Amino acid sequence: MPERNADRMISGRAEPEKMTLDTPRIDSESLGDPLRHRKLEELEERLEALPRAPRERGRVELIVARSEGGRRESPDRVRLEADAGVPRDAWGRQQGPHAERAITVMQLDVAELIANGQPLALFGDNLFLSVDLSTDNLPPGSRVRAGGAVLEVTPMPHNGCRKFRGRFGVDALRFVSKAELRHRNLRGFYVRALQGGEIARGDAVEVIARASLPAADAKTLS
Repeated sequence: MPERNADRMISGRAEPEKMTLDTPRIDSESLGDPLRHRKLEELEERLEALPRAPRERGRVELIVARSEGGRRESPDRVRLEADAGVPRDAWGRQQGPHAERAITVMQLDVAELIANGQPLALFGDNLFLSVDLSTDNLPPGSRVRAGGAVLEVTPMPHNGCRKFRGRFGVDALRFVSKAELRHRNLRGFYVRALQGGEIARGDAVEVIARASLPAADAKTLS
């Protein structure tokens, strides 16, 4: 595993990267580094070794917006409007049946595990949070306050795709797609902005309403 840069350490863990003018361009056509692709067995072992993410309170670790052409930007803060996506983000401009896909979220430590030193912006997701995103903690319909905004978890599944496979490897795609791990939401999930407000890196994330777990999922987890 690559050695972490001590200058990026905050409270005993690495701070997610901040894109600057010197950062190589990352867009929708960017590919990953095959030398960074982890095998399924390693991904599973490292997942089990991860400390449990906070269930009630975490923080916003990274914000990413996908501008025209899929170019990734990393603003320090954004202002969300109700039922709209991240400003300037390509998904945020989607309408109609894709409206629920406006904001995508990943759990920070899982993203770092899969990326294995590659920029987190490669995922294309909007928010990286240090909070437990599993279905048993945040079932669809649950609400979290992130900075000044209130976000609601939607039931739409967030799946890996060919671009995900190209960036992180076929085993990473198998990892996030395994039936026995689906409840962990390793690929993350979609949220909608129920209440608009400003979100900044480092802002607190707090679970304010936890929906009931669907009966079928509760049986699977028991």
